[in-house]
Amino acid sequence: MTAAPEPENADEPRDPGPDATSGTTDWESYNNAYLAAALAWLRLLLREHIAAAAPDPARPTAADADGESPTVARRQMAELAADTAGATGAPPALIGLGRVLGLSLFEQHTLLLCAAPELDPGIADLYARAQGGPLAGHPTFALALSVLPDPVWDVLSPYRGLRYWRLLDIDRSTGRSLVTSPLRADERIVNHLKGLDHLDERLHALLTPLQQDARPFGSFFSVPHSAVEEILGHWPEPQPAADGRAPVIQLLGADRESKRSVAEQAASASGLLLYGMTAGAIPGPAEELDAVARLWHREARLAPLALYLDADDERGTGADVMGRTGEVGRFLERSGGPCFVATRETRPDVPAPTAAVEVTPPPAAERAAAWGSVFLPADADRLAGQFTLDLSVIHEVAAAGAGPEQAWHDCLVRTRPRLGSLAQRLESRVGWDDIVLPENDRALLRQIADQVAQRATVHDRWGFADRVSRGLGITALFTGPSGTGKTMAAEVLAGHLGLDLYRVDLSAAVSKYIGETEKNLRRLFDAAEPGGAILFFDEADALFGKRSEVKDSHDRYANIEVSYLLQQMESYRGLAILATNQRRALDTAFLRRLRFIVPFGFPASTERHAMWARAFPASAPVDPLDLERLAALPLSGGMIRNIALNAAFAAASAGTAISMRAVLAAARAELHKVGTPVPEQDLSWPPPTAAPSGVEV
Repeated sequence: MTAAPEPENADEPRDPGPDATSGTTDWESYNNAYLAAALAWLRLLLREHIAAAAPDPARPTAADADGESPTVARRQMAELAADTAGATGAPPALIGLGRVLGLSLFEQHTLLLCAAPELDPGIADLYARAQGGPLAGHPTFALALSVLPDPVWDVLSPYRGLRYWRLLDIDRSTGRSLVTSPLRADERIVNHLKGLDHLDERLHALLTPLQQDARPFGSFFSVPHSAVEEILGHWPEPQPAADGRAPVIQLLGADRESKRSVAEQAASASGLLLYGMTAGAIPGPAEELDAVARLWHREARLAPLALYLDADDERGTGADVMGRTGEVGRFLERSGGPCFVATRETRPDVPAPTAAVEVTPPPAAERAAAWGSVFLPADADRLAGQFTLDLSVIHEVAAAGAGPEQAWHDCLVRTRPRLGSLAQRLESRVGWDDIVLPENDRALLRQIADQVAQRATVHDRWGFADRVSRGLGITALFTGPSGTGKTMAAEVLAGHLGLDLYRVDLSAAVSKYIGETEKNLRRLFDAAEPGGAILFFDEADALFGKRSEVKDSHDRYANIEVSYLLQQMESYRGLAILATNQRRALDTAFLRRLRFIVPFGFPASTERHAMWARAFPASAPVDPLDLERLAALPLSGGMIRNIALNAAFAAASAGTAISMRAVLAAARAELHKVGTPVPEQDLSWPPPTAAPSGVEV
């Protein structure tokens, strides 16, 4: 890669530009006066060139027409530039631009020549006269070389400032040579020369301004975040060195919110505006990638900006991943300015200079102390134990002035994981009264709920987490036939605990490409960690099956997947629920590491009676039902739910109440669907007076 052009006076500090004066009216007035003087000087040069090319004794010279010569005008420009810098602390935009982008004096004048038509449309007539004809009303390199003082040919080089920084657009559609092709100053640069600074519109679709409000650590908490102090040690000055290269800070760890907050705090302390971009937004084609990287590098030179590159969001499988490998490194190699890279682990493709900073969420005691400044100790411990939020985020939620329940809801929304196609969030609309289970199984569910609610007390306050390094995750296996209430039990736990429930899509998590299954699982657990969401693996035997004897590389890799999953389950801070219809299919080593195993058997008649009693909503029109007769049918809870719904639709279509006849008709269809034989006399209504011969469905 060709290095960016350097300022001629590299030992001078970088000029902050108009932003250093906050866009004051004084600087704008001085800058406008300088531009007016520069345009007047340019017009004098053009007229002098025209007069020299076609001398006419009757035509007045440039000096006679304006009462001054180009030399005098140039002296006035220098005086205005000195006055601007002396009065406002910043030079005119054109001079400041030349310093930060390493432009020679001739390159600055060439840029002025190209920007002049946007500042003074009438100057195009002089261009046409100077170049000979009405079709030559646009500036060219040839015009610059012939009109401007002290010309140098390297202005044409693509590695010099004007073309490297894309300050000019060259129209090659005319078929002319590079020297005679029309030139136009880039719109962003023209606005900068006017004193109007904004992010280049070509970057708007890729970058997002990150919020940096008044959330200093020290104003609300006792000490600043150690990671922020470490970053500031790597960035001793707010702006990078003359070569435009500040160390790339790799923010390591699984806590996305903390990494972003640390980046915001470090950027704010360095006087930088922070913009965020995901790694997936980096263009794939090399030419597009280079254009975006160079535009961002230019923006970082023009204004005090920093980039937050979120590499935690990298997606894709197999060929997509292999095809996109290295784009982050290529982008960073071609760009410049202060940059953060949020990543789970150190990336080898980040170019030097770089520094790795570990970012971990604050411990539970600090989170509890932060919540305790607003809420009662019990509420503070509950919030701190469930949500691993950064202290600045806790401050933001607490400052809203809501009660603990609203704060819980706000934290739940903030930590809601972005799992894409890996999992689906299930809304919990059931409670303990809606599920029918034997008392022993219900007690197990209660015990699971109690451990989730009290894990902060046991692990953190009582010190068990300090003595046990693994196995702190709460895991449960729900095993039993389909329709026996495994999913409903997970919904009951989520509703009781006030947590989100996600059903994991194993078909999306498991990949045929080596390493992709582990990557998906890690992303799943990392995303769910801050909020402690409940993860529900339905039909888990597809992924958590028995480890096979190693006969080939495929068997070895399948066993690695199972081992990796066991590690993730043990370290996950939330509740992970596995559901399977075939308990025997699960690896025994995996079963030993599960804290709870809850069997869901086929319901007995007394349990089916209770299910039928709760099958219909109170607002539904239901005729008296024979619950004893319905409870005698061999149905699971899921089948009862389907029958009740189908009977309701049949009654609504007929315009009647839900009757016993409609329920039995729906039961006949459900039993026929699953192939369960039942005597017809058990499904007829009204019941026969004499027992007829049995007819199987």
